[in-house]
Amino acid sequence: MRKPRTWQQWTLIALGVSVAGLLLILPLTLIFVKAFSAGWAAFVDNVLDGDMRHAIGLTLLAAVITIPINVVFGILLAWCVTNYDFRGRRLLMTLIDIPYATSPVVAGLCYLVVYGMESTFGGWLYRHDIQLMFAWPGIVMVTIFVTSPFVARILIPLMQSQGSDEEHAALTLGASGWQIFSRVTLPKIKWALLYGVAITNARAVGEFGAVSVVSGAIRGKTLTLPLLIEQLNDDNKAVAAFTAAALLTSIALLTLMVKTGMEWRQEARTRAG
Repeated sequence: MRKPRTWQQWTLIALGVSVAGLLLILPLTLIFVKAFSAGWAAFVDNVLDGDMRHAIGLTLLAAVITIPINVVFGILLAWCVTNYDFRGRRLLMTLIDIPYATSPVVAGLCYLVVYGMESTFGGWLYRHDIQLMFAWPGIVMVTIFVTSPFVARILIPLMQSQGSDEEHAALTLGASGWQIFSRVTLPKIKWALLYGVAITNARAVGEFGAVSVVSGAIRGKTLTLPLLIEQLNDDNKAVAAFTAAALLTSIALLTLMVKTGMEWRQEARTRAG
């Protein structure tokens, strides 16, 4: 990687930094400025509000359930498409991208049609006192859907480039499937897997479109932080809305720090290797 030498190159760099500051850093800074505009005491009061605490808990609950499910799904899917050649493999690779191509709002509507009370299956669930839509299970379901490709899409190209020679050698030596995965495959993909977890977490806590459709936006029951921000803003409670936005931004920044740290460590390992 070469260093800039001419004034044109320095101008281009300055322009890029200025645009990044204007479009990214300035809005994030203003979020925290607005959140603390009424003072620290008001910020704490907003955070300790019952609706806010419930929204935080529900947002974290959705992320905590979503991440391990998508990790298992992503690993299994990546293992299948990179180690086996079977009929329908290309179709399966295409189906992985459906959540990318589908609008979150449309995805939420699809879940509402299938599991809502007006559907046959949803009516059966309701008669048996099982409520998925307009409750936290529906929020978790759509969050899993919209985040399902991330881990798989990160692992598949990596596992394809690494090949499976080491796994075949371990199998020849008598290793079990679990031993092969835990001692051979997992060490090779662990940083990519952690990167996928970070990206999945960032999307899970910030999902709005699909969640807004299936949650019903019931304050104190089915409001996640993104939905609470919208309701507080509609109620002209700007400081409270920016407080919720600051909490959501803090989660995103923490996730970004973890992601950046993993990238730096991976680059250091690559240079050392």
